[in-house]
Amino acid sequence: MARGGAAVTSVLLVEDDALLREATLLSLERYGYEVDVAADGLTGLSRFRRRVPDVAVVDVMLPGLDGVSLVRRMRAESDLPVVMISARTDPVDVVLGLEAGADDYVTKPFDVPVLIARIRSAVRRTARPDGPVTEHGPSPMAFGDLVIDPAGLEVSRAGRPLRLTPTELRLLLTFAAHPATVLSRTTLLERVWDHAGGGDGRLVDVHVQRLRRKIGGERIVTVRGFGYRFEH
Repeated sequence: MARGGAAVTSVLLVEDDALLREATLLSLERYGYEVDVAADGLTGLSRFRRRVPDVAVVDVMLPGLDGVSLVRRMRAESDLPVVMISARTDPVDVVLGLEAGADDYVTKPFDVPVLIARIRSAVRRTARPDGPVTEHGPSPMAFGDLVIDPAGLEVSRAGRPLRLTPTELRLLLTFAAHPATVLSRTTLLERVWDHAGGGDGRLVDVHVQRLRRKIGGERIVTVRGFGYRFEH
C-alpha cells in the first residue's frame, strides 16, 4: 500500500482494449507500481472488492458494466482515488465520470508520463492535508455549523459527520484557508489537483457541485468569469 512510507502503490487498471491494457500494465510496473488488471467492469468490481487498491484507473467504455457505473459502485464502498480514461471527446462522458465520483481523467491517446502524473497526484491527495497548526496539530476550523478538523480528517455539519473524498476534502480546505476570497479555476487546479499551468475547468466545476451538495450550496458562490468564493 502507498500510505506506509516506501511501500509500493497498488493500482487497479480496468481497460477492455487488450493492447492498451498490456502496454499500460507494463508501463505502470516499470514505474514501480503493483498492478491488478481487469478487462471488463464486472471483473473490475470483483477485483476491487477482493482488495481495495490505492488508486483505480478505469476506462469509460467497458463491457458488462460501464466505467461510470463501476466508479459509482466503487465510490459507494470506498473513498479510493479514481482516474478515468476516456477515448471520446464528448464532454458529457467526462462530466458523467466525474459526477459518478472520479477524481481526475485522461483522454486517449495519452502519454504514459501524463497518466503517471495523474496517478501520483491522486495518491498524494490521500495524504494528510495541511491546515492551521497549533502545538497540538492542525486546529479545527468552524464556519457556522460547518466544522472542519484537519487533524482528524473529519468534517461535520450541524453536528453530523460528512463523508468527503480526499479530493473533496482538499478542495474544501483550500476554500476554508481563503474565506471570502475569489479563487480561479486555474488556482484550484494547481492547489488541489497539482495541474501546473491550469487544465480542464470541468474538474473544478463538477467537484464544486459535489461539495455543495454535502456542505450546502450557499457556502460556495460562483463569481462569473472569475471563479468561486467560499462564504463563512
